[in-house]
Amino acid sequence: MDWTALLRMPTTILLILAVIALMFTLVQLVVLRQRLHDGQRLAASWRALVLLVSFALTLALTGAGFALRGYRLLAEETPVVEIDAHILSPQRWSLVLHWPDGATRQLMLAGDAWRVEAVVLKWKLPAMLAGLPPLYRLDRLSGRYDDPTDEAQAPRTVIDFNEAGGFDLLDLHKQYPQWVPDVDVLFGSGVFLPLVDQGHYTVSLLRTGALVARPDEATEQKIAQPF
Repeated sequence: MDWTALLRMPTTILLILAVIALMFTLVQLVVLRQRLHDGQRLAASWRALVLLVSFALTLALTGAGFALRGYRLLAEETPVVEIDAHILSPQRWSLVLHWPDGATRQLMLAGDAWRVEAVVLKWKLPAMLAGLPPLYRLDRLSGRYDDPTDEAQAPRTVIDFNEAGGFDLLDLHKQYPQWVPDVDVLFGSGVFLPLVDQGHYTVSLLRTGALVARPDEATEQKIAQPF
């Protein structure tokens, strides 16, 4: 472990200082009890003051540490799904979806591009700064045509992931918002990319609740090639 890099992290420094302040607070508590037991009221009063100050400092350092941790986590990404594409015929594709837990699913898609949509639940600021990540569920995957005429007339493919089942927290929030009071916003997020043969794509969720789709380097080169 690179301890030098670790100690450069503001969150780590603040939490280490918070632990040190907590230990100092506990020592002051032991000393205070001893002074009270010995009947040294004046000394006990000073120790009580030091104890309160050190306890307040512990809370402040801990709160600042977790607040900064929350801001750092806004830049992190959660893997959602990986997609491998193979062409069957013009505008007809075989897709293999790979989930983070190792599960896979194969399906057929019509179109020139794929589109993934998700429903995202984003928390209010205090919960978000404490590190509580957005919740999401994948809603559907669909094909998308480059030509608006094809989009209106050609065969469409829409795959419903139906991940929520009968009990859905997001639907629960819409029906009974008072049961989930810390929800900031409930919205949909979607991404799409052009399909190429043997293309490989990754879809991630940012801490802000936005989906991000990226092709790998070989796929990006194929997308950039002129037709």
